[in-house]
Amino acid sequence: MLGLLLLQVLASCLWLGHSEVVNSFESCPQFFYDGIPPDGALNPNNPARICQRFNNSYHYATLYDRVRRIPVYSAYKYQPGDDEKPPRKWMVEPQLIDRKSLPDMKFDWVLTNENIFTLDQIKESQAIPDDYNRLKDLDRGHLCPSGHQFSKERMMATFTLTNAVPQDKTLNNDKWNKYEYKTMPQKTQGCNTTYVITGAVHGNTYVSNNRVNRPSHIWSAACCLGDKEPKDAWGAIAENDRNRVEVVSLEELEKRLSDLYNGKVTLFKNACSQK
Repeated sequence: MLGLLLLQVLASCLWLGHSEVVNSFESCPQFFYDGIPPDGALNPNNPARICQRFNNSYHYATLYDRVRRIPVYSAYKYQPGDDEKPPRKWMVEPQLIDRKSLPDMKFDWVLTNENIFTLDQIKESQAIPDDYNRLKDLDRGHLCPSGHQFSKERMMATFTLTNAVPQDKTLNNDKWNKYEYKTMPQKTQGCNTTYVITGAVHGNTYVSNNRVNRPSHIWSAACCLGDKEPKDAWGAIAENDRNRVEVVSLEELEKRLSDLYNGKVTLFKNACSQK
């Protein structure tokens, strides 16, 4: 009996170590308040759930739309620090190509130079850096931003294209940037832990020869905990062709997303206060 138990524990450990693209977020529930991800209204037809892993550690969680080649949302803990931002070198997710492949995110050129995958194989499963290199009025917009992470390693982990969408350049560099780096620090004062879910509503247009969807809206939701219990919650939403961000209640954000996704959206399963 003891031997069987040890085998079960070992099998469990091996599964957790190689489950970065997963059927559920059981390997990284720590990035969701109360361990509960948003409900099914946000799920695309062909989703990939990614426990974003870099240097053998999990850093945040992403629901990815394989068809549109953009993330639906990334969930993380807001933990800004003083480390200098790393160079902007973007990675891809090997396990979107093959679930048995490397568990950590990698540079596309590493995968091709080492003959692990061809460029066409990578392109079939996700966006690649070249999809963004020729865009004029759009940026690679982080959903989990590097500046919301406390260490250089965690910052580097945000530079994967499974965490980026084509975002209006002016919005990304002005009003959305101000929300991320001025509004968030103000609103999180007194919060011991803040859980964040930031997403993108898929749009009707594509870039890079119709490979990558251009979202219609960018949104974000935050759940602020005091000692242990929720003390505040809020949201933000922006149209992805205007330099304007609305900071709203969590309840109002969920109502708007429910309209945009044509189904009821509950981001924190009613576990966080709505003020």
